[in-house]
Amino acid sequence: MAESKSDVLQGTLDLMVLKTLESMGPLHGYGIARRIEQVSDATLSLNQGTIYPALLRLQQRGYIKAEWGTSENNRRAKYYSLSRLGKKQIGAETENWERIAATMSRFLAVSR
Repeated sequence: MAESKSDVLQGTLDLMVLKTLESMGPLHGYGIARRIEQVSDATLSLNQGTIYPALLRLQQRGYIKAEWGTSENNRRAKYYSLSRLGKKQIGAETENWERIAATMSRFLAVSR
């Protein structure tokens, strides 16, 4: 069976964006999407219809801030950075996903 790029599991994108901003610092949307693809070893593919609604949602919740700046190719771009509330949210979401992963691991182990 050929390997294909996976869809982003619902609910995981927010944490991936927050963790990317935590590790990389301020980035524009395209840079965030490419970094997530890079960290996933290209198993995830994010398009504008996926990343920008997530960035808007995170900004509306107060987890990230946005400022206009100039990109590497001298174009105007919106740069996103983690807010203080976003830093706290990373801890809460990480805990939640660790619980979910442990639960799924138990279910996968039963079927072996």
